[in-house]
Amino acid sequence: MWRKGNKRFGGGGEPPAKRQAAGEDGPSGSADDGIIVAQISKTRRVAVRTWNGDVVVDIREFYEKDGKTLPSRKGIQLPMDQWKILRDNIKAIDEAIKDKENA
Repeated sequence: MWRKGNKRFGGGGEPPAKRQAAGEDGPSGSADDGIIVAQISKTRRVAVRTWNGDVVVDIREFYEKDGKTLPSRKGIQLPMDQWKILRDNIKAIDEAIKDKENA
């Protein structure tokens, strides 16, 4: 018997494969493929790593599970072009922060 949507999308057969969490066995390989540049807090890190063949700056939260520290989905990966824009605007960001603090 057809379930709703199966006819249109070619349904039936095996259910779709579940996504694997990005961890030591995740798509980026081992957790050691990045260089941890800074530990911002107990759960946040800045790392430079390779993702799909491109170098990225990864700012991410981590959590502990079964004694292992694993990356969470909360974070951002900046490709080099976006990282350079952010880096070039650090002074303007600092000035804006000072203005907000003094207001």
